[in-house]
Amino acid sequence: QVRLVESGGGLAQTGASLRLSCAATGRSFGRNAMGWFLQAPGKEREFVAGISYSGGVTEYIESVKGRFIIFRDVPKNLLYLQMNSLQPEDTAIYYCAASYLAVPPTNGREYNYWGQGTQVTVSS
Repeated sequence: QVRLVESGGGLAQTGASLRLSCAATGRSFGRNAMGWFLQAPGKEREFVAGISYSGGVTEYIESVKGRFIIFRDVPKNLLYLQMNSLQPEDTAIYYCAASYLAVPPTNGREYNYWGQGTQVTVSS
């Protein structure tokens, strides 16, 4: 059974940092792009960051560029999102996802596996 399990969420103050982790089990995603999405209360789930199978290509939404870093440990089947300079508008549930594609799509429909999500709350 393929599972993606996120961890590392929690409560943070404005300007603080958090690191989200995603552990994949059940199959290797070494040839797959992976990504992070967020869903804020009352809003649609949206793409945050993606990384290619090798880690050589990354994509970010404009609002997190320069603050968030996506990276992965391919041998360990782990994905990370380093979140710096957190702002209250970053508050959301963050989801890890894996795609059958090699480069990271920004459309959620092109991701085939999803985690259950981890809550990030940033207080002002």
